Amino acid sequence: MNKETGRYMVDDAEWQLVLILWGTKYGVGEVNHLIETVRASASRPFRTVLITDRERQGLETGVVQRRFPDFFLREEMRGGGCQAKLVMYEAGVVPDDLPAIFMDIDTVVFGDMARFLDLPKSDKAVVLFQSAVLPIGPLGRLAWRMTDKRKYARGNSSIVVFHPRECGHIAQTFRKLQAEHGDFGVRPMIADERFMSWCAQEHLQAIPRRMAVKFPTEFMLHWPWLIRLRAAMPWVRARWAGLIAVTLPGVEVKRQVLLEMEEGGEVVDRKGRKLIWSEKAIGPMKARLIAYYTALVAREGD
Repeated sequence: MNKETGRYMVDDAEWQLVLILWGTKYGVGEVNHLIETVRASASRPFRTVLITDRERQGLETGVVQRRFPDFFLREEMRGGGCQAKLVMYEAGVVPDDLPAIFMDIDTVVFGDMARFLDLPKSDKAVVLFQSAVLPIGPLGRLAWRMTDKRKYARGNSSIVVFHPRECGHIAQTFRKLQAEHGDFGVRPMIADERFMSWCAQEHLQAIPRRMAVKFPTEFMLHWPWLIRLRAAMPWVRARWAGLIAVTLPGVEVKRQVLLEMEEGGEVVDRKGRKLIWSEKAIGPMKARLIAYYTALVAREGD
């Protein structure tokens, strides 16, 4: 540890925080705020690796910048399927000496991300959010085997725990299939999370909902009465209070919207799910999000 700054040096790292950034959607201030928030609660020192399309000025000292290979930076890879995110598995991009936790930059962190390192059952594991109906685990693997890999459990890649040393086959397989069938000629290739779920199905694991959730899935429902009923359940509120991280994918629920919303205001996403901006509807999450984004705005104003 550096005695002057109180911060761990890169050589002390026990794991890696992996971030991916292209274009101008997110600024360096948001990246630094996320890194500092992770550091504030992390029980184990980490190295930050930013995979980027250009050199970024103003990043925290010690952030390792790695450039995108041209293959994953093509326009078609940066569309709705976000195949560009598969770059995290490309050999030589993320150092393979330590386990890694990838997270989208629109993730809000409240606790110790190092706890996610206890989830993988082996270094071959890929741990992400449960998505779709077929559950990640034995049933998903059984369907994958019985249907000749046509049916499989799928995850969401907003947060991913993996070991770069053992997961390079994901990027290799994508490159191989692209060369044989065209850009997205095999159905799992239509989205990054589909492909990593399909490719790593034998070692796929789900992130427990007690640790992290996607904000729209957890806090937005179609029926206001159900939103309020669930928020009134003490065991649900206790789980929300203990969440380590929440991801906010989508364009409807972002910091500008949340900070400007009045008490009881509503937002409807493209799937028709509603957010009711009140403590009675989302419990302690409202105050926690306000605190996180208020600190970010203050940082950007300095």
